[in-house]
Amino acid sequence: MGSRERILKPVKRLSGAAALPHLKATAELETVVMPPVAEVKIPLQQHIGAPAVPIVKKGDKVFVGTLIANSGGFVSAPVHSSVSGTVKEISPLNGVDCIVIESDGLMEKDPDLKPFAVKNPADIAAAAEGCGLVGLGGAGFPAKVKLSIKEGAVIDTLIINAAECEPYITSDYRECLEGYDDVIEGIYLLKDILKIENVIICVESNKKKAIKKLYEIATDKRDAEDKIKLMQLPTQYPQGAEKVIIYSATGRRVPSGKLPSDVGCIVMNVTSVATLYRFISTGMPLVAKRITVDGNAVAEPKNLIVPIGTPIKSVLEFVGGIADDADEIIMGGPMMGVDVCNADAVVEKRNNAITVMKSPAKPARQTACIRCGRCANTCPMNLYPATVEATLNSGSSENLKNLNINYCMECGSCSFVCPASRPLTQSMRLAKAVLRRESNK
Repeated sequence: MGSRERILKPVKRLSGAAALPHLKATAELETVVMPPVAEVKIPLQQHIGAPAVPIVKKGDKVFVGTLIANSGGFVSAPVHSSVSGTVKEISPLNGVDCIVIESDGLMEKDPDLKPFAVKNPADIAAAAEGCGLVGLGGAGFPAKVKLSIKEGAVIDTLIINAAECEPYITSDYRECLEGYDDVIEGIYLLKDILKIENVIICVESNKKKAIKKLYEIATDKRDAEDKIKLMQLPTQYPQGAEKVIIYSATGRRVPSGKLPSDVGCIVMNVTSVATLYRFISTGMPLVAKRITVDGNAVAEPKNLIVPIGTPIKSVLEFVGGIADDADEIIMGGPMMGVDVCNADAVVEKRNNAITVMKSPAKPARQTACIRCGRCANTCPMNLYPATVEATLNSGSSENLKNLNINYCMECGSCSFVCPASRPLTQSMRLAKAVLRRESNK
C-alpha cells in the first residue's frame, strides 16, 4: 500500500477510556422511513442558545420544509415544518414552546424550496443557518456559529467525526453507508469553499464497512495533493467527544473556555456534513432525523428516518413496543443521553437515538468511596471526579475552582467504572453549576 493510500493512526492516544460493550446490533439494518403521524409538536428550542421565534399562526397551511420560526439570536437556529398540514397551536411541552401541526399525510414539499448558492465562507455559514442545522452528534450547537470563522482566525484542519463511540447507536454509521454521496460532496465542498488545507476523517476501528467507504473519499481523484486523510481510531469511549477527537487527530489541546477554531480546527459530525450538502443542493432544510431505536427493552430495534416533532411513544409503537419492565427512555445513548420526562417527548434535531433499558435485575447499591482511583484513570480529561465529589459535598466552592471542572465533558466514564456506584457524573455536572452560579454573583 503506497503512502497516498495509507490510513492514518492517531497522533495522540486517549489517556483515559472506558471499556464499554459496543452492542451495535442495528449496524447492518438499513434505515426505514417512518410514516408521518397525525400530529407533530416541533420545539422552538432544539439547540444550545436562544429559542427560535415563531412566524406562523393557528390555521396557517405549511409544507415539508416551510420556515415556521426564525433564529432568536446569533446562537440560535431556525425551525422548519417536518410535515405538510395545518398549524393547530403553539403550546408548551416539557417546559418548551412547540408549534403543533396537524399532518395531512401527504408530505408535500414546500414549492419555494430551491438550491442554496455558496461561493464564499459567509455563504457556508448562511447555508447552515438556512438549513436550521445544529450539531447532530448530540450537543446541538448551532452550526452557523461553528462555521462563522472569526476574522484573523487560521483554520488549517477540518475533522470529520464518524467515531460514534456510544453503545447501541449506529445512525452515523448508516449515514456513511447510505448517505455516502452526500458525505463525500459535503466534505469537498467545505474544504474548497472554506479553503481548509487538511481534512481528517476519523472513524473507530470497529466500523469496517464505513472505513471502506470513507477510504474512497481520501483516494478520490479530486484530492490531487493528498490533503484528505482517513484516520482509524481505537474503539474506545469517549473517542468521539470533540476535544478528544481533536487531540487524537492533531495532538492539539483545546484550552478551557476556548473553541476548536482557537487551535485551528473545525469539527463536523459526518451526518451534519451530509445534511448541509443536501440543503445546499436541494434547498430542503433539516426536517427529519435518522435515529437508532435500540436497548434491551425494545421489541424490534431499527434505524429510522423520523420527522422532527414525532412523539417518542409513536416511534416506540412503530418498532413493536417496549418491554413491560422498561425502566428508562433515553434521548441519545446510555452514556450521555438524557432521560425523557415521559413518552410524550418528541424527536428533536439533536436526537441521534432513542435507547430504552429494562430495570437491572440487581440494582447497584451506592457505597462509600474506596479511593481506588479508577475514575481518575478513566477520565479522558485527566480530572479527579472523586475529589470533585468530596469537595462539592464539603460545601467549599472556593476549592472547586482549583479542580479544572470546566474541562469535564460529562461523558459518564467515571460513573461507569466506579465500583462504589457513586453518582460521579452528576456530581461533576452539579459542581459546574455551582461555579457558574458563583461567577454570576
